[in-house]
Amino acid sequence: MTTQTPRGDTRARILDVALELFVEHGYEKTSLREIADRLGVTKAALYYHFRTKEDILAGIVATMSVPIEEAIAWGEQQEYSPAVRDEIVRRFAEGMADRQPVLRFFHENQPTIRELDAGNAFKERMIVLTRLMQGPDPTFEDRVRATVSLMTINVAAFVADAHEREECLRDLPALPDEAARRDVALRIALDVADRIGKTSADA
Repeated sequence: MTTQTPRGDTRARILDVALELFVEHGYEKTSLREIADRLGVTKAALYYHFRTKEDILAGIVATMSVPIEEAIAWGEQQEYSPAVRDEIVRRFAEGMADRQPVLRFFHENQPTIRELDAGNAFKERMIVLTRLMQGPDPTFEDRVRATVSLMTINVAAFVADAHEREECLRDLPALPDEAARRDVALRIALDVADRIGKTSADA
């Protein structure tokens, strides 16, 4: 008896393989044929799940956005406080912990992604999340700090990449392990967020 792969598993595998190729070659230079070939299926089989490359990108964005949407749903049920703000940062950091390949892809393909509906949808989710961190009557500085705080969580991965590239050129100390890097990023993000709602006199 032949065991069929569940449709959900096949869809997830397509997203994983497509992301690998997008990271390796860039979104624009990756074709549906290449995705199908790496999967070992026909283009017709690929079309059963995704009609276009943008549909695949939308699927990747939707998967990545799940922890963001969960943090938004939680935050919208809370009365704003510094503790709630910090918990939003922690939930975002936890949700992004295993999504570094997607973040790298987003970083390296920003011009293309900005022009696609999937990219705009992700941007809108991030805007909602930063609003929840800003508190009532935020200043422009509060808005900047909320955005920078969340960005800090993801920037740590790119700093680590740059460090590893420079190690062969300069005598740099070894990087801390991934868990320690995440801890550093979260601590800095919370430090930035701690200034939201404060004036210069409060420093």
